[in-house]
Amino acid sequence: MANITIRNLDDALKAKLRMRAARFGRSMEEEVRVILKSALAEDDKPQNLGMSIHQRFASLGGVDLSGITREPIRDCCLFEQ
Repeated sequence: MANITIRNLDDALKAKLRMRAARFGRSMEEEVRVILKSALAEDDKPQNLGMSIHQRFASLGGVDLSGITREPIRDCCLFEQ
């Protein structure tokens, strides 16, 4: 495993990180790993809403819906003056 050092970390940011880690019962180091993993996993997320919904429910199986029969487009009503 690789190590990383972060220099010049803002004190307020470090305090927030410490509080967040304590809230979840993790060390600050583990919390940073979780945050980085979550942030980098966002790159793998689908690009649109349809793909997002599909991926979320894909494990449940699919449903085949019958096609919809459509009628031709009607002519526009013309109102005479």
